[in-house]
Amino acid sequence: MTGQLPESVVAYLKRVASLVDGYIYAKVKGEPKEVYDAGLHLIRAGGKRLRPAIVVAIAEALGEPAERALPFAAAVELVHNFTLIHDDIMDRDEFRRGVPTVHKVWGEPLAITAGDLLFAKAFETLTDALDKGIPPDRVARATRVLSRASAVIAEGQAMDLMFEEEDEVSIDEYLIMIYKKTGALFEASAVLGGLVATGDDATLEKLAEFGKNLGIAFQIRDDILGIVGKEEELGKPVYSDIREGKKTLPIIYALRNLEDEDREKLVMVLGNREASREELEQAAKLVVASGAIDYAESKAREYIDRALEALRGAVPENNYRRILEELAKFVATRTW
Repeated sequence: MTGQLPESVVAYLKRVASLVDGYIYAKVKGEPKEVYDAGLHLIRAGGKRLRPAIVVAIAEALGEPAERALPFAAAVELVHNFTLIHDDIMDRDEFRRGVPTVHKVWGEPLAITAGDLLFAKAFETLTDALDKGIPPDRVARATRVLSRASAVIAEGQAMDLMFEEEDEVSIDEYLIMIYKKTGALFEASAVLGGLVATGDDATLEKLAEFGKNLGIAFQIRDDILGIVGKEEELGKPVYSDIREGKKTLPIIYALRNLEDEDREKLVMVLGNREASREELEQAAKLVVASGAIDYAESKAREYIDRALEALRGAVPENNYRRILEELAKFVATRTW
């Protein structure tokens, strides 16, 4: 992590994580203890905290103290972890952040309930912003933004599942899906950061563009790491996209550009949940050989450039904007 981010940005992420995690732990507690432990499992395991960092950094860049942004930042992180718990069940993943997934520890029924708990707590937490002095109209707007983003995430997840059954998915369809599945919460995070400080529509629209493009780049990079990442860095299995038959950008590109014989080899492994590790590795090599990784990396850079342009139109130049710029560049090159 420190090899890709300046030490000052690493320190900032740690500060935000400490503030947000403390806020969440104070908020998410109750009985029965098991469902709260399950809900907090992945939060306790670590993670990047990029989304709450975006909320807090934008608020600070616009002149507000971090403390005032914490309800919005915590709400975003709670929604994110709700999606992770349910996503791991749907994808049958057994590890995340280097620990067993929630459903592997507590079983699927309690894991689903724990995810639902986090989702409910997110919206309860949003209203704490009233106690921080944020005007009611901006809190109401934040609630609308996050609830809409949550619905869009569900649409994206449904598209992702349906694409597994499709022989062909276009790049345009893929980009719509990843905006919904991933970009929407980054977009909401950026807008919520803005709403801590302002209700100005022009500023919030630019921040939405920043978050949307950053989130799309983040998911493209995630899909690249699903082919060429290292499990010890990711804290979760590689090749699960191949095993589940996901139509990610590298896989779509490979299916379009491989020679017929190699394409058939890839198709034979895609979606085969019984495929051996060796078969999955060979399929990944075919994807790389097609030029898909280079193509996907160039697309991620395009979206980062768009994100940075929007950010610079919304936020004055200061240390917090520089942190956001470094985070955006990190998203396109990260290895975890």
